[in-house]
Amino acid sequence: MNSLFLLLGSNLGDRIFYLTEATSRLESVFGKTVQKSNLYETAAWGLTDQPAFLNQVLVFETSFSPKVVLALTQRIEQELGRIRKERWGARVIDVDVLFYGEQILETDTLHLPHPQLHLRRFTLLPLAQVAPDFVHPIYQKTILKLLDECPDTLEVKLFE
Repeated sequence: MNSLFLLLGSNLGDRIFYLTEATSRLESVFGKTVQKSNLYETAAWGLTDQPAFLNQVLVFETSFSPKVVLALTQRIEQELGRIRKERWGARVIDVDVLFYGEQILETDTLHLPHPQLHLRRFTLLPLAQVAPDFVHPIYQKTILKLLDECPDTLEVKLFE
C-alpha cells in the first residue's frame, strides 16, 4: 500500500458541497481517509481574478497505480461538473495528486510529486497539518521546512 496525498479545491458554487461530495466519492474508490486536514480559504493562485478557494488535503492508503489514481480522480472531477477552460481557472472541483508515497514520476499527464506544491502556501499549510514531517522525495525537506521557505505570500486562513 502507498500513501496517497490529494489536494481538493473549489471556488465556484457551493464549495463545501463540492468538497464533501468529492471526499465521499474518493472514499468510495480508495476507502476511508487516513487523515483529513481542516478546510482553508485561500486567494486564487496563478490566475488571481476569481473567487477564493476552499482547499483541503486528504490522505489515503492505496494499491492502485499512479496512472489509475489519476484516471479515477479526473473521472470524479468530471462527474461533479469540472470543466477545463483555462489553466488555473475557476472550477467547481479540483483534485490534485500531491504525493504517491515517495515515488518520483514524470509522464505526459502526471508528475509526482506535484511539481508546484513547494511554491504554494494553500497546498503546504493543509499538508503540514496532516503530515508535517513527511519528507519531499526530491527536495529532501519536510513539509514544515518547505512551508517555512515558501515564497508564496497569498493569505491562507482556516475556514470556520
